[in-house]
Amino acid sequence: MTSLPGGSDTSASTAEPQPLVCARCGARSEGPQLTWTCSVENGTRHYFCDTCARENLRAIEGRLDSDWW
Repeated sequence: MTSLPGGSDTSASTAEPQPLVCARCGARSEGPQLTWTCSVENGTRHYFCDTCARENLRAIEGRLDSDWW
């Protein structure tokens, strides 16, 4: 048995989504944005808004191995 009778396994799905905050400028978004960039640095996710991502695209790509581009 994975849950109590009459209970629900959906408790995790009812949590409020956390707003995204740009790691560079502090811009906030209430949900996932297709134009934002996610970077994993030292095991931690960092999100960058579309403006910051565009302004720093060369620096972002410069950290990738050539296999990625």
